[in-house]
Amino acid sequence: MSKLEGKVAWVTGAGTGIGLSAVRALALAGATVVMTGRREQILLDEAKVIKDLGGDVRCEALDVGDPEAVDRTSAKLIEDLGTIDILVNSAGTNVLTRYWDAQTYEGWRSVMSANLDGTFNTMRAVLPGMRARKDGCIINVSSWAGAYHTKLTGAAYNASKSGVIAMTETINMEEAIHGIRACAICPAEVATPILDKRPTPPNQEERDRMLQMDDLGQTVLFVAQMPPRACVNQIIISPTWNRMYLGGFEQAPTAE
Repeated sequence: MSKLEGKVAWVTGAGTGIGLSAVRALALAGATVVMTGRREQILLDEAKVIKDLGGDVRCEALDVGDPEAVDRTSAKLIEDLGTIDILVNSAGTNVLTRYWDAQTYEGWRSVMSANLDGTFNTMRAVLPGMRARKDGCIINVSSWAGAYHTKLTGAAYNASKSGVIAMTETINMEEAIHGIRACAICPAEVATPILDKRPTPPNQEERDRMLQMDDLGQTVLFVAQMPPRACVNQIIISPTWNRMYLGGFEQAPTAE
């Protein structure tokens, strides 16, 4: 029997990138996985592929930045499935106008809403049920930029992902007595569609050297399959060819 058989996982940002890989890894390991994201058709298309592989998945359209919508979705999931054992927060975004000379309030809020507020909203929604069961696993996708600040990703992204790390650790501080454990996964460059939102997107050769989406899916699975007595507080993972060390990537513009 799989370690995850009988478990229910909720994955946000599940239509693409790390979220989609997490869905695939968890579902093929035996969990029932609920995929949420803003673009319902993408969720449905990807869910069909995973179902054809034998995974048990279902879809709900959701903007995690909307707290009332998150509460409604959480209540529906619990009513339909009885529990949420694993929460994976992978919903996130960045904007092209990410540097201070072009940063707008609207751009700032869009990043904070998805990356930080959305993570707060879903954790707040699942905690009462996890407390009642004295068990729960929360996995938040942060970033290398949350642990080690870089000009590449901009003020809003750095701030939001740093906040995710801090917020994740408060779960372990406060909720360990209820059997709840949380992990912040901090990847450096991963070849996902969010790279296309960079001011200068990396070429295919560079993307091939990066972590791939399934690498992160397997990382999520590793954390989810750990026994309840074990809390993996944080994972920092990077490509071996780590451009954060080696350079050669797009940086914020500098004065000439």
